[in-house]
Amino acid sequence: MTIATPERYAEMLDAARHGGYAYPAINVTSSQTLNAALQGFAEAESDGIIQVSVGGSAYFSGKTVHDRVVGSLAFAAFAHEVAAQYPNITIALHTDHCAKQYLDEWVRPLLDHEIDQVRHGQEPTFQSHMWDGSTVPLEENLDIAAELLEKSVRAQTVLEIEIGAVGGEEDGHSAEINEKLYSTPADGLRVAERLGLGEHGRYMAAFTFGNVHGAYKPGVVKLRPELLRDIQTEVWNATHDGRLGSLGASSVSSCTIPDLPEGKPFALVFHGGSGSSPEEIAAAVSYGVVKMNIDTDTQYAFSRAIAGHMFRNYDAVLKVDGEVGNKKLYDPRSWGREAEDAMAARVVEACVQLGSAGRALK
Repeated sequence: MTIATPERYAEMLDAARHGGYAYPAINVTSSQTLNAALQGFAEAESDGIIQVSVGGSAYFSGKTVHDRVVGSLAFAAFAHEVAAQYPNITIALHTDHCAKQYLDEWVRPLLDHEIDQVRHGQEPTFQSHMWDGSTVPLEENLDIAAELLEKSVRAQTVLEIEIGAVGGEEDGHSAEINEKLYSTPADGLRVAERLGLGEHGRYMAAFTFGNVHGAYKPGVVKLRPELLRDIQTEVWNATHDGRLGSLGASSVSSCTIPDLPEGKPFALVFHGGSGSSPEEIAAAVSYGVVKMNIDTDTQYAFSRAIAGHMFRNYDAVLKVDGEVGNKKLYDPRSWGREAEDAMAARVVEACVQLGSAGRALK
């Protein structure tokens, strides 16, 4: 198996939910970083998710073209071709952090494209898309999520939503580090009321518990992963005491309901995890996280290897004092291989930490 089918992606997510582990979701911006991510997943014997952000998708199309749909489709086409050489793992493709101002020029056109693919008997290009409603009021967030979920069902993709704000900055999207970083059980109930728990379409939820994008020194990020436990417990109880009605009732079900693990009605996503302690990550996964975004750390691993190559071979990569340098050492392939290996190693580390290593579906 290579790029996941809709059925295979559902199997992946269900396996993580019931197995108590999560998939690293690796942001990439180039064919090199994409290859590094694939190498890392293969070395870890892990299935995984590879994704492009709003900036990364535009970058894939080239700085002159700067078109998010073109870049996304180019990324996906390359991924489908290269991933076919890794038959022992399954990879899902995902678009990350689409804020409201980018919906009409990015995720909505991609969903329309995938709906047309499905209509013609083809597999959708992507397996999931993220709607980032963290900057709009909750009700507006859920209005848009409901519209996108309906499209996702027709496109045979999974929707990811964000409830609450992730602090810090990523690709020009930023939020302050304040009380808005913490979702509440009431937020969870409202999400379940509006979107269901799978009967109206499969989705993942990124509730916030102090998450911050970027790199920070210890003590800056105040994670409270127990909030995820509280949200899961409140919504689970509400499905059994009548507040949310009966799951699976034919009058409300339009899709096959996922097999929900005991006490964990949501498939959760962890954003802004750079610098988090192993204990915090383990706690979040134990409360139902099935996808954890990895970007800052893999960016650094890739770039640090390049910096090391340049510093070690300063006189060779530059034509210093009229010399000619050493083509073998300034050839982009020489430092590119080092960068890919370093990033792949960080992907392996993430797979081990999140528990997906060695668990590729057969």
